[in-house]
Amino acid sequence: MANRFWLSDFEISRGRVHIKKTGHVTPLDGSLLKSVSTWLSFYSFAQYWRVRRRLSGHPRPRIAFTPDQPRPWYFIWPVLQCAGAIIVKDSSEADIVFHFDDSTLTDAHEPPMKPGAVAVNYDCRDISKSRVAEAFERASGYGLAVDPRTHQGPMVEKAEMNGAHDGRIIEGPMEPLDGKTYQRLVDNEIEGGMVEDLRATIVGGEPIVVFRKRRGLDRRFLNENDEVLLSRPQNCYSPDELDVIRRFAADIGLDWGGVDVLRDRRSGKIFIVDANKTDMGPPIALPLGDKLKSTRWMARAFLSAFAP
Repeated sequence: MANRFWLSDFEISRGRVHIKKTGHVTPLDGSLLKSVSTWLSFYSFAQYWRVRRRLSGHPRPRIAFTPDQPRPWYFIWPVLQCAGAIIVKDSSEADIVFHFDDSTLTDAHEPPMKPGAVAVNYDCRDISKSRVAEAFERASGYGLAVDPRTHQGPMVEKAEMNGAHDGRIIEGPMEPLDGKTYQRLVDNEIEGGMVEDLRATIVGGEPIVVFRKRRGLDRRFLNENDEVLLSRPQNCYSPDELDVIRRFAADIGLDWGGVDVLRDRRSGKIFIVDANKTDMGPPIALPLGDKLKSTRWMARAFLSAFAP
């Protein structure tokens, strides 16, 4: 894939970086520049994998993406380099055809494919917060969503759209706002005045990697982590909880992606609060060695699930 054009995805104006595809805006400050510098170190290793696999002479699966192409900061990109996959433009020539679209709602239709080709994420058409809550309740048997008109006490208000990171704690009851969804407040606080998200990556509907993402309580809803630890799903969830995650992924049609899981410290229950079919990663705050390890784990799972 030609990566020389991916900077056109961004627009810099008045000290802010605008992401054209999603409409999100982030300040152009020291924190962003530090994150970019950290990411470039990992990107260099991904490029090394890319060259090494090309020279290896081993059979390499061909993969096509529609309607968009993944940029290097999406997790699928370094995984492909590690797995040795070849990105092709014509879906009819690919062994794997991947629906790749950042949009919260998509109208995905499989393009022309050759016999035996594997379609990925074409059934994942809705990752809105309401859809996530409905699927989680079916998978777990208990609820996340609340009715803001009748709920008494604190609750979380979020945008329905993907990747907004605009959550806030408010008091109910109240009249709901357009474009917002309302959920119970999950107490995922851990020692040290921090909160912890247990993000599970999904390959072939199966949890493969867990990133334990930790940050200060005052930044509960932001994607700015103070610490990220790498783990395996079996070390973070019980067998029953792993089944909940599998059923959830099947319900929303998520073959590849990430789900944000919170564990309530009072009840001990897990709650899936978000799903992303085009997740970025590995997280910036994860040490470089663990970035490489998690990518290798994902590459093996990718080949096993989609190109056996």
